[in-house]
Amino acid sequence: MIKSKKLRYSYPQEVFQEIPGELTLALSISGCNLHCKGCHSSETWDPNFGKILDINELEMLLNKHISCVLFYGGEWNIKELTKMLVYVKAKGLKTALYTGRESDYFDEFDEVISNLNYIKVGRYIEKLGGLKSPETNQRIIKLR
Repeated sequence: MIKSKKLRYSYPQEVFQEIPGELTLALSISGCNLHCKGCHSSETWDPNFGKILDINELEMLLNKHISCVLFYGGEWNIKELTKMLVYVKAKGLKTALYTGRESDYFDEFDEVISNLNYIKVGRYIEKLGGLKSPETNQRIIKLR
């Protein structure tokens, strides 16, 4: 797990379907080491892909009409992810994390879970499909 390197992001977009009932700013966080077969953004496996995400950059991105910020990954850098989650919550927005990990991975990272409203868990398995597939192993959990 990365301890201190800055997060990098790409593909900022406002989405309606990722988090039910929320207009969400979604950010793909670079550096995922799961390398799931069929990943739709394998270029983000490279930890140097995209722009550096710091508080100033996040502030610029938050100047939108959104109710939630979704991080596609970032759990490999708990310290930086937590800093971003705390900042977003302090702005009065909801937070979400899409991770390929299972929920028990976060048992030792209460600072992440306590700053999330939603979490999607479960590694992407191509033959099972994503969240819309009835066979999927992935699930989205509303935490608060």
